[in-house]
Amino acid sequence: IGGRRKGGRGKNAKQITWVLLLKAHRAAGCLASLASAAVALGAAARRRVAAGRTDADAGVAAASGESPVLRSRFYAFIKAFLVLSVLLLIVELGAYFNGWDDLAASALSLPVIGVESLYASWLRFRATYVAPLIQFLTDACVVLFLIQSADRLIQCLGCFYIHLKRIKPKPKSPALPDAEDPDAGYYPMVLVQIPMCNEKEVYQQSIAAVCNLDWPRSNFLVQVLDDSDDPTTQTLIREEVLKWQQNGARIVYRHRVLRDGYKAGNLKSAMSCSYVKDYEFVAIFDADFQPNPDFLKRTVPHFKDNDELGLVQARWSFVNKDENLLTRLQNINLCFHFEVEQQVNGIFLNFFGFNGTAGVWRIKALDDSGGWMERTTVEDMDIAVRAHLKGWKFIFLNDVECQCELPESYEAYRKQQHRWHSGPMQLFRLCLPDIIKCKIAFWKKANLIFLFFLLRKLILPFYSFTLFCIILPMTMFVPEAELPDWVVCYIPALMSLLNILPSPKSFPFIIPYLLFENTMSVTKFNAMISGLFQLGSAYEWVVTKKSGRSSEGDLISLAPKELKHQKTESAPNLDAIAKEQSTPRKDAKKKHNRIYKKELALSLLLLTAAARSLLSKQGIHFYFLLFQGISFLLVGLDLIGEQIE
Repeated sequence: IGGRRKGGRGKNAKQITWVLLLKAHRAAGCLASLASAAVALGAAARRRVAAGRTDADAGVAAASGESPVLRSRFYAFIKAFLVLSVLLLIVELGAYFNGWDDLAASALSLPVIGVESLYASWLRFRATYVAPLIQFLTDACVVLFLIQSADRLIQCLGCFYIHLKRIKPKPKSPALPDAEDPDAGYYPMVLVQIPMCNEKEVYQQSIAAVCNLDWPRSNFLVQVLDDSDDPTTQTLIREEVLKWQQNGARIVYRHRVLRDGYKAGNLKSAMSCSYVKDYEFVAIFDADFQPNPDFLKRTVPHFKDNDELGLVQARWSFVNKDENLLTRLQNINLCFHFEVEQQVNGIFLNFFGFNGTAGVWRIKALDDSGGWMERTTVEDMDIAVRAHLKGWKFIFLNDVECQCELPESYEAYRKQQHRWHSGPMQLFRLCLPDIIKCKIAFWKKANLIFLFFLLRKLILPFYSFTLFCIILPMTMFVPEAELPDWVVCYIPALMSLLNILPSPKSFPFIIPYLLFENTMSVTKFNAMISGLFQLGSAYEWVVTKKSGRSSEGDLISLAPKELKHQKTESAPNLDAIAKEQSTPRKDAKKKHNRIYKKELALSLLLLTAAARSLLSKQGIHFYFLLFQGISFLLVGLDLIGEQIE
């Protein structure tokens, strides 16, 4: 028995040893991976600095849609603030090592001499004049922060109620086809529009997807609205349309010589065609969108016997959401936007901002609202607001998805966000008189002015940038003004947790998401100011760069049934399409990663403030400033998105 016990103990000891060795091996592997990633990151940063390409290079700044004057002034302000913070850090370090910390308590009452007198005078001036001003700004931003957080919490509770009660928009009169004659169901005339401009990476997959919509061929027409100024792209798109025409699809190609009004002008021009009067609804898909074959069957029936309904909007899904860290963080934002914001506003208010694509409009609603207008860069939001003021209702279908792409490079994402945040401010200036004069319910006016525009489009980027990028670093150098820990950490963490709930698989990215949202506040604040005061090129439209993320299987699945078994000269060559999309084009414009000076300057500012916080507050403030500074540094060196060797 004793021998058996000793043998068992030895066996258990060996098992424990093997488990410990296995864990040590895994830990060593993790450390090796982290070290390898750090080395690769450092090498990429060195290459970026050595290349010397910045966002101020000729052509890049102009293409970004930013105002050159605002950009230079904004950057000068950040640089001046950075220089001031460095000087203050030097002063505080000198005071710390000379033991002048005690002067802080006696500076207001005890006289001192020499260099100490200068430092004591600064402390008196700081406590008397600087601290009250910063504290006032801090309190004001905290109030805005709490209001916006409450708004987000209420929206999340509304979303929870929708899921709890299983509330879902349903057609008033279900349009079921006749079992004997499937074409005898509800199939009104639908016009399908695909606006595009120099998007040769994605035109084939979008045209193929739309031509394969499950709808009677005689009851829908596809308009390919090509605004491309590249002759090669025009030829490719025209040939693609011809192939589908020969295959029996009802599809037409339209090209404008003058690209006036950008996308809004393109849609407005298409709606002026004489045959549009024969159609009751219009579905719009951007060039990178691929609707499922049943898209019209799941959206159009909601219009039946519902004459007040003007828009049915579907949600987006993303083919490249796992491509890199940038696309994963975008996916979190957009999942929250559709799952919470759009769904809650659609269920409880029958109003939300049209997303510009993957939606079906009643043409009568478009005409009644004044049609497409080129006065802003957010023509989708513009038409939605005007339709709402006319009394039209909207429906959002959270269970109807349409695949599309996310920007994979920070440069493309930055341009997109600039347009998305400058446009609403342009629209607010133009729509405010109409909203006030409009004969709609007071609560609808209040919702439009205070929630839709002011709180979510103006206040959010304002306090995000001001509170976390300006005021928080200032409180490190002016400790008399305090920013509570719950503002710096706890509530932002809670808001990030709420944002990530609609995409639970993204939970490991909650901290990068929180830091990245604060980092993007610089671009959003800049865009908001540009749109609000109509500065520089705030009205310039920049097409978001696409990559054409479709596999060969995706393309083959879009082929008509007869083409899956045979290929004719008139049919699209799907093998060639897949091969062409997987092969880089020789004539493609060479892309580069760049250094973004505003983000880089702010990273140095936050890291300087983090160093100053070590002299007084070695807690949440230090860690937040440190990691936020690193986040700005990574974005400033363009290390977060697509890396181009």
